[in-house]
Amino acid sequence: MTEAIAAANTAWILAAFAAVSLMVPGLAMFYGGMVSIKNTLNMAMMTFGAFAVVGVLWIIFGYSAVLGNSLGGIGLLGDPLEFFGSSQLLTAPAEPALPPALVSGFQLLFACITVALISGAVADRMKFGAWMLFAGVWGTLVYFPVAHWVFAFDSADGSVVGGWIANNLKAIDFAGGTAVHINAGIAALALVLILGKRSTFPNVPRPHNLPLTVLGSGILLFGWFGFNGGSALAANNSASVVILNTVAAACAGICGWLVVEKLREGHATSLGASSGLIAALVGITPACGAVSPIGALIIGVVCGAVCCFAVSLKYRFGVDDSLDVVGIHLVGGILGTLMIGLLADPAAPNAVEGLFYGGGVDVLWRQAVAVLAVLTYTFVLTLVIAKIIDKTMGLRVTEDHESTGLDAATHGETAYVMETITVAGPPAVVAEAVEAAETITADAARAGVAD
Repeated sequence: MTEAIAAANTAWILAAFAAVSLMVPGLAMFYGGMVSIKNTLNMAMMTFGAFAVVGVLWIIFGYSAVLGNSLGGIGLLGDPLEFFGSSQLLTAPAEPALPPALVSGFQLLFACITVALISGAVADRMKFGAWMLFAGVWGTLVYFPVAHWVFAFDSADGSVVGGWIANNLKAIDFAGGTAVHINAGIAALALVLILGKRSTFPNVPRPHNLPLTVLGSGILLFGWFGFNGGSALAANNSASVVILNTVAAACAGICGWLVVEKLREGHATSLGASSGLIAALVGITPACGAVSPIGALIIGVVCGAVCCFAVSLKYRFGVDDSLDVVGIHLVGGILGTLMIGLLADPAAPNAVEGLFYGGGVDVLWRQAVAVLAVLTYTFVLTLVIAKIIDKTMGLRVTEDHESTGLDAATHGETAYVMETITVAGPPAVVAEAVEAAETITADAARAGVAD
């Protein structure tokens, strides 16, 4: 019976791994549709570039730094040499349990996606080489330590010491509100401050392909079920509750964003629906195992509504967060993490009591300390990393390359091929075709596609 349960758990995490892996192309589509036509491929390359670099580092020493025995037993960083090269993960576990190789592969995707999220803030203007270097250095010095704090738990027999947030502070973070979303969001803010604004800011290109963005957000939703549900590490009731809470928050987040958008601007947009979906998924990520479905609805609608307001603040403060990484991932991650302290239901898998369930402020203060610790560490380290790269190889592309577009200037490619079409026929038909082509060109220019 035990072996059958272990096999079922392994099968579920294998399925969750496959779902989460789709978040890589999903993020590339989500970001790629939101930039101008001349930077679409660059956004995809930044996503896949981060995936490649961080994945290599994870295999060499990242798994060990995150899930290895804590150096000095103080919960700050796993021993990078304990599983160096990952060859120790090839052996099957001695007793029925998840294969270590599967756990490593699953967590590898978390690391890669966290770094890739940051790229949305620096769209249209960062050197690809500088981005690849930043991804590797940031993953090593920032993500790996923070992930150890949050995801590494002490072993039952005490032989392995995990991270301080998970074991000493005992803050709740089911799938990465702090380690993934707050981490990426505050890093995006620090990187943007060093990188500077786009040359046209605050007049920025409109999204060139909203259907691509909507499709990307749908793929991310699918992947999020593996992201959150797989973090239960078992095919059990906890995973089921987590998935229900995730989809509940997602629905509420879309509604929250669209209501605010309609009241403020008079329109409910597809970009707003996609953004509200992601904001709610960010918020429910840390809380999905701690709240009831009603709590998930509250978190979703609050994140959708508040993040809708938050993304507009970049214009007020002059911070060019191109694709709203700060407004969605930082703000949504903070909201979701802190709201656990209010809405945690003891009947949920995490079995803790928030303020509204009679638990006082015990959970809330722990959540707040975890948030502040990640904000401080990541912001300072990211500023230092970005400044050093800027002073050595430079972060920004040239003005000419920014104007031309990074697809052609950096990658020597274009996302779309414009071909000349010869139209034959009666004069009326030819005139209609020319008028249609001119309309399309004019619309593209107004959208910021053409210089």
